[in-house]
Amino acid sequence: MAGSIHGTAGQEVCERRCVKRDDENDGPEVADCRPLRRVTPEELVPGCHPPALIDRLDHLVLTVADIEATVRFYECALKMRREDFGAGRVALRFGEQKLNLHEAGRELDPKARHPTPGSADLCFIATVPLKTVKAALARADVTVEEGPVPRTGALGPMHSMYVRDPDDNLVEISVYDA
Repeated sequence: MAGSIHGTAGQEVCERRCVKRDDENDGPEVADCRPLRRVTPEELVPGCHPPALIDRLDHLVLTVADIEATVRFYECALKMRREDFGAGRVALRFGEQKLNLHEAGRELDPKARHPTPGSADLCFIATVPLKTVKAALARADVTVEEGPVPRTGALGPMHSMYVRDPDDNLVEISVYDA
């Protein structure tokens, strides 16, 4: 077992131990996570779980059958804001991210290999409790398909509700557990 530090010098990072896989046992590669602390450049071990190169998602492109129907749904049900930009382009803003909307058959290049309405499965983190979200969805006449149910998100345990947008994309709305 070789010890390693994950991250960049000066960052608070999790110290872990890299464990070689046993050929007969597909056990974990990483275990023994210790509390966060600052590390020095000398402590970094190259090649063992390097830090992520990506910080966050800026925007996601949704291919939709009807841009205006999609805008109405996300504005009314989830309180996103319409943004018109470029040459007739439309996006939906929320937090520091946005959904760019492309009409099926009129996508901009470059694009996904097979852009298709209804093929997305999205998870949004709510800024309010799920009971408040549920009430807003009811006022917007949006049916909750499932939930609230326990799930696990990128940052840990959460509770989620599921709805469908006009293209039948699965839209998960979640709140992290305290």
